[in-house]
Amino acid sequence: QVQLVESGGGLVQAGGSLRLSCAASGRTFSSYAMGWFRQAPGKEQEFVAAIRRSGNTDYADSVKGRFTISRDNAKNTVYLQMNSLKPEDTAIYYCAARTDGGSTYSKLGYDYWGQGTQVTVSS
Repeated sequence: QVQLVESGGGLVQAGGSLRLSCAASGRTFSSYAMGWFRQAPGKEQEFVAAIRRSGNTDYADSVKGRFTISRDNAKNTVYLQMNSLKPEDTAIYYCAARTDGGSTYSKLGYDYWGQGTQVTVSS
């Protein structure tokens, strides 16, 4: 069992930055691929970024070049550095964990989810 707790959300002006953190419980954190998803009001949940055990990363086209996902296995934490934020990035951001292997883009493959953290970008 893995428990995930996100933090770091908040209100920021367009063009600003935020860093989200996701702290995981358990001793097997390093064996999981970790992902970030988001859900805006009235929209479906969408993939944002993922990082595998190897450190390889995947990004949604909408955030490439602006967001960076990273992980610190010693701290059981995954991060999402968000720069050049836009109003359309406003959403609840969720951290998720899955067994490594397979596509990281689909939410269906993720076994554990955090409660989410709100990110609001004002224009």
